[in-house]
Amino acid sequence: MLKRIRVEDVRLGMYIHGFAGSWLDHPFWRSRFLLDDPRDLKRIRASAVREVWIDVSQGADVAPDASVTATADTPEAAAEETARVLDEALQRRVQPTTQPQELQRAARLLASAHGAVKDMFHDARMGRAIDRQVMRAVAEDIADSVTRNAGALISLARVKTADEYTYMHSVAVCALMVALGRQLGLPDELVRAAGFAGLLHDVGKADVPLEILNKPGKLSDDEFAIIREHPRKGWQRLRAAGITDEAALDVCLHHHERVDGTGYPEGLSGEALTLLARMGAVCDVYDAITSNRPYKAGWDPAESLRRMASWKGHFDERVFQAFVRSLGIYPTGSLVRLSNQRLAVVVEQNPGNLLKPVVKTVLSLRSGERLVPERIDLAAPGCKVTIEQREDPAQWRIPDLDEIWSGIPGLGRASAHA
Repeated sequence: MLKRIRVEDVRLGMYIHGFAGSWLDHPFWRSRFLLDDPRDLKRIRASAVREVWIDVSQGADVAPDASVTATADTPEAAAEETARVLDEALQRRVQPTTQPQELQRAARLLASAHGAVKDMFHDARMGRAIDRQVMRAVAEDIADSVTRNAGALISLARVKTADEYTYMHSVAVCALMVALGRQLGLPDELVRAAGFAGLLHDVGKADVPLEILNKPGKLSDDEFAIIREHPRKGWQRLRAAGITDEAALDVCLHHHERVDGTGYPEGLSGEALTLLARMGAVCDVYDAITSNRPYKAGWDPAESLRRMASWKGHFDERVFQAFVRSLGIYPTGSLVRLSNQRLAVVVEQNPGNLLKPVVKTVLSLRSGERLVPERIDLAAPGCKVTIEQREDPAQWRIPDLDEIWSGIPGLGRASAHA
């Protein structure tokens, strides 16, 4: 028997079957667990959750004087009730927002998603099954954020330390897949399936020894052979977890394939690769090369797109061009030289003119002095300032560049020293 009760009535010994509300409202990542730790009880009561589902057949029942707000004889009935609540919440939350409005919300979401993916990898390494419900909920919330404002979460997800890479890479690819799917005009259902696939695409790395995964130097041939097995290992893990989504299985197995047949594990090429596999290849590479890794610093977003464009035969041209449009010619966070002899960082895109984003000035090239950041919409009527070229941030050593474009104190400083 399942019962929905107030958090005030939760006590040790109960078996938590689920939380009534969004997964973002609570600090736990497993759908179900025995509540036997006083610290967990304290965390539940301190969270934004107001009610939980308990399974009295597997744990303690409520006290006689406690309030039971609903009951269900089966998990399916409880799931239907939870789905109804979430559907109502979805209608309220997927409304367009400006990038500044979405940034703080996206930052909280990234922190939560990082924890969820980290737990997924930990469970996989310990031989436990992937929690499909949690991962799908994470992917849905990421998709909602990208739908509200594509630039915010995607730009924040790029800023990560080398130590965070394995987990945040999955989150970033999820967001990039959603943005790319929307740019390609795919149906919403397929866009969200692409996001879910992006979130799970690298789960096979749970089978790669950490000393190889985090090696700061060049991999040996034997070590690289182990790395190359992760798509197939991940596919097997998803199947073992009962995940039958064709999109997730396809992207997991084929995100390292290339249109010209030079990829792995199967060396597929051309029409043998599905649209989602081609999307996965582009999103996976972009986040990999723009991120700090144990063995190299990440490249500037605009430079990364330029280099990817030069790798002829690697990517589907139509998909790659759509990917560029989804991010902008000068993606958020890019350092650029303006025609008024100032350096500026891109803070937001202008969908109507990708060559004229919104920027913030950071440095005078004439005096070499730092400037109080000034926001300039290059597409605004009467604005005569233009972008002359992209600049390499490493050459200018501006440690607070990510702080400037995001408005979030401290952002990027840890990754700059990773």
